[in-house]
This record gives sequence, structure tokens and C-alpha cells, in this order.
Amino acid sequence: MVKLTRIYTRGGDQGMTSLGDGLRVPKTHPRVLAYSAVEEANAAIGIARCDTSGDADAMLARIQNDLFDLGADLCRPEAENGSTVLRVQSQQVDRLEREIDALNASLKPLDSFVLPGGNRAAAQLHLARTVTRRAECAVVALAEKDAVNPVAIQFINRLSDHLFVLSRHINDGGDVLWQPGANR
Repeated sequence: MVKLTRIYTRGGDQGMTSLGDGLRVPKTHPRVLAYSAVEEANAAIGIARCDTSGDADAMLARIQNDLFDLGADLCRPEAENGSTVLRVQSQQVDRLEREIDALNASLKPLDSFVLPGGNRAAAQLHLARTVTRRAECAVVALAEKDAVNPVAIQFINRLSDHLFVLSRHINDGGDVLWQPGANR
């Protein structure tokens, strides 16, 4: 369990930080950029939660916790022999897929792309989705240079899909559809 007794340590004052295994790296290291982007996605979801309730809020609360799991996974490059390092698991991806399928079942099929908007919560979920896509790019960029749990990539990829479908669900049929060339 994490115990935070002091918030500032001055350890990063020279542009370095510690990974979960204690290794000191620059704050521009791809691993730090990846878990920082995941943290930003979590914050965007937190803003969206301010305008959700019920099942949607419960889903987002679980997702926020899972994003902390993902951050813990990303900040720890390799597990020592016999270590029980927290890693994102396929069950977390499976849960996202079940929720996507359940939400999508009640939605009309799309015949155009959806513009971010509709009601406030849906617009905030679209913003969280785009921040999540950026986080996914950072995680994939890290995976191109260093070992990353493949389930972590699956999870962040599926999450942006989940946020898209949840935004449509929250909009309750009020999607704002793209009209190609409408303003020419």
C-alpha cells in the first residue's frame, strides 16, 4: 500500500525522476512520458465524472482505478525474479469490452462520424477519449523502445473505444454528426 507523508522531495529539481524500480531517469524519458499521459487521461475522466451519475459514473470510477494500475505497470520496466509487480490484466480489457458491447447494443448504428458535443458530459468524455488516444501513442512509442506489458497497450486502446461509446450513450441519441463539406 502507498503511504504518502511528504509531497515534495526535491528529488526532481534537476530534471530527473525515479521509476518504480528506483532507476533514475530524465523526466523526458519515454516511460515517464507514457505514464504521465495516462495520468492526464485519468484527470480528464475525473472531469467527465463531475457530470455523470449511476452506472456511467461507476464505470468511470473503475476505469480511473485501472488507469492507476496502468501507471504502476508502466513505471516498472522489469519485475525482479519472484516479484509480484502490479500489471494490467486481460480481465480488465475483457470488462471494458463487455461494457462497450452492452452500451453499444442500445445505440443506433452510425452513418457519419460523431463530432465532440451534444451534452456537457458527452463532450467531456470525447475530450477524455482524445487525451486517452494521445496516451496510447505515448505507450506505443515506449513499446517501440523498451519492454511494455502487451495487455497495457490493449487496455489503453480499448479505453478510447469505451469512452466513445459511453459518450454516445450519455448523449442519448443527441450525437452531433459530421456533415462533410457542409460549410463550403
